[in-house]
Amino acid sequence: QVQLVESGGGLVQPGGSLRLSCAASGSIFSIDAMGWYRQAPGKQRESVAVITNGGSANYADSVKGRFTISRDNAKNTVYLQMNSLKPEDTAVYYCNAEVRRITNINRVNNWWGQGTQVTVSS
Repeated sequence: QVQLVESGGGLVQPGGSLRLSCAASGSIFSIDAMGWYRQAPGKQRESVAVITNGGSANYADSVKGRFTISRDNAKNTVYLQMNSLKPEDTAVYYCNAEVRRITNINRVNNWWGQGTQVTVSS
């Protein structure tokens, strides 16, 4: 099994900053891409930012220039630095990892964290 544990969410005023972390653990051989997704009430889950194991990152247009994704491959951890937060960033943020398990390194499976709430409000 693989576990993804997120932390760092909370309540912040507009213009503020938060840093999310997601640590993966378990029977992991390696992790390909890791990413952050979010789901606001009444809306579909959307991609926020994704980073490859080589460090290449892609961002949703709505967060470009404000959010930065990074990862520590030695710790199987991905981060999301969120600056200049807006009320429309309010959502549950989920971590995702494309994992190759020790038991079958040729197969990639998607694993999700439990989600962490981010609320941007004055």
